[in-house]
Amino acid sequence: PAAPAEPAVTTPPSLADIATPTPTPGPGQPTGTPTASPTDASDQAWLSIQDLYPLFTNLDCSDPAQRTGGVVDDPAKPLVTCSQDGLAKYVLGPAEIEGTDLNSAIATQASNDQGFATGGWVVRLNFDAAGADAFQALTTRISTLTAPQNQFAAVLDGLVVTAPSVDQTFTNDVDITGNFTRESAEALAQQLQFGALPISFTVQTEDQVSATLGTEQLQRGLLAGVVGLVLVVAYSLLQYRALGLVTVGSLVLAAALNYGVLLLLSWLQGFRLSLAGVAGLIVAIGVTADSFILFFERVRDEIRDGRALSTAVEAGWHRARRTILISDAVSLLSAVVLYVLAVGNVRGFAFTLGITTLVDVAIVMLFTHPLVALLARTKFFGSGHKWSGFDPEHLGSVVARHALHHGAHRPTVAERRAQERAKAHSGAGDGTAAGPRDSHDSEDDA
Repeated sequence: PAAPAEPAVTTPPSLADIATPTPTPGPGQPTGTPTASPTDASDQAWLSIQDLYPLFTNLDCSDPAQRTGGVVDDPAKPLVTCSQDGLAKYVLGPAEIEGTDLNSAIATQASNDQGFATGGWVVRLNFDAAGADAFQALTTRISTLTAPQNQFAAVLDGLVVTAPSVDQTFTNDVDITGNFTRESAEALAQQLQFGALPISFTVQTEDQVSATLGTEQLQRGLLAGVVGLVLVVAYSLLQYRALGLVTVGSLVLAAALNYGVLLLLSWLQGFRLSLAGVAGLIVAIGVTADSFILFFERVRDEIRDGRALSTAVEAGWHRARRTILISDAVSLLSAVVLYVLAVGNVRGFAFTLGITTLVDVAIVMLFTHPLVALLARTKFFGSGHKWSGFDPEHLGSVVARHALHHGAHRPTVAERRAQERAKAHSGAGDGTAAGPRDSHDSEDDA
């Protein structure tokens, strides 16, 4: 019997082959030289380069992978490339005008010879002195050629942006015409304008970070918010004593409302809290505390002027309300402007700042002010206890200073009536006439 055949030996691909995939064909430039010396960029002699035809044949402009751009071409050599939409394939001669020779490219409405708008849109090019001379020479030469040699192409990232035909000589202020809409004309103008900027990018440094960096930074941001909240609470209790508990309650309620709003937005709109959003929440702690401090200090000012606490609360709120609303309006306007004009993480900061500002207005109006008004009716706060934060003597009330100056306290209504009855009894004992006591005095004695 015949010996069994040896199994075929297959060589597995090397690691270098796996790490370096086969490059995808695309726009490129030939490396050879023409058989005859071309006289200009439109000379057919450029087509005699040996490897130019294979480049043109293998280029499939219908394949998006071959139209990714990013080609850095040599302006002194021909270029085989596609249009950006993949509908046309070109063999272009060497570049005759650099993008740096273009001063501006703007989208404007087309006009006739009399200067009246015709309703269409054009892209107007303006060159510097060197670019204008080169463009005049180019259009003078190709305007007499047949299609497609009478076209010039604007190339960006190795792909043709536009390739208009020329039928006359131009010097400067050239209008590219076509079936443009306003949007398409502006898009082409921006590509030509910003593509003319001499910008290049070189990697200077590269850092690789772990996937847990975002989680770590978010945790640190939340920790910073907790530290800021603790400091605000500590300051409020130290400065306003028992009144500081109102600040604590307001901040807790504001935090709950903000959390609820963010959860609702996450459920309805897919909102995700970023590190910039956490920064907006931290800033909101200061905005909210500022509203409380402004209100409390206005009430204290009224107490210093000698008002009773219940009256001081309403008078202080009347003075503080407008300032609080103006401050929050400025903060909200800043958030809106940032959200509209900014991009990326800055919009997350502006979004949370706007939400917390609206919550601050609601808390101050519907919780803080009514709560302080209710506390003013209690004995602890209404009597001006030294730990209430509304102690007239501690605040330097004009009434308290007057009483201390005379070594006495301000008499109550009952004490003043008792003093009046004592004077009346003293007058009767001295033989002075005294009329009958009315029923009101009898009720007071009783």
